[in-house]
Amino acid sequence: MAGDASPVNTDYPNVEVPAVLNFTMKDIDGKPINLARYYGDVIMIVNTASLCGNTPQYAQLEALYQKYKDKGFVVLAFPEDDFLNQEPGDNLQIKQFCTGKYHVTFPLFSKIDVKGPNIAPLYKYLTTLPKFGGPIDWNFAKYIVSRAGVVVARYKAGEKPNTPEILAAIKTQLDAPAPPALK
Repeated sequence: MAGDASPVNTDYPNVEVPAVLNFTMKDIDGKPINLARYYGDVIMIVNTASLCGNTPQYAQLEALYQKYKDKGFVVLAFPEDDFLNQEPGDNLQIKQFCTGKYHVTFPLFSKIDVKGPNIAPLYKYLTTLPKFGGPIDWNFAKYIVSRAGVVVARYKAGEKPNTPEILAAIKTQLDAPAPPALK
């Protein structure tokens, strides 16, 4: 996993960042990653688990990432163990599982909570959005974030990443013009 983004704006860190990207999360290796580094990319944020019936979605997520990464698409995976102990491993075990079994190359983050009293701030924000809010109901719920850092869609855990609806949403966002530079 890559290190944190280097500031290119002379006003950094006093830069206006879209709310969904105004978080610093730890990657799977424990390094801080400022989500603002993904401004300008189309992002799929997904909570994941290794022992779930939805776990094979890792393969579809990786295929989407490989197909569209050169056009500015990225998957950000946040492992969590909030549903029936389906992610019991530590970060090293999660990384070995994802890279070994599913050959994941998209960014993996450290294990977090997506519900309850210890909910990660990113997920607290996502679950309180007026249009796309509500509790995460299972592993592999998906959010699509536009190049401008706006959450534009949410899909339930059971919806596979390569459904026509999700593919259309990704393509629509990839076809959108690049956003203005951060101020």
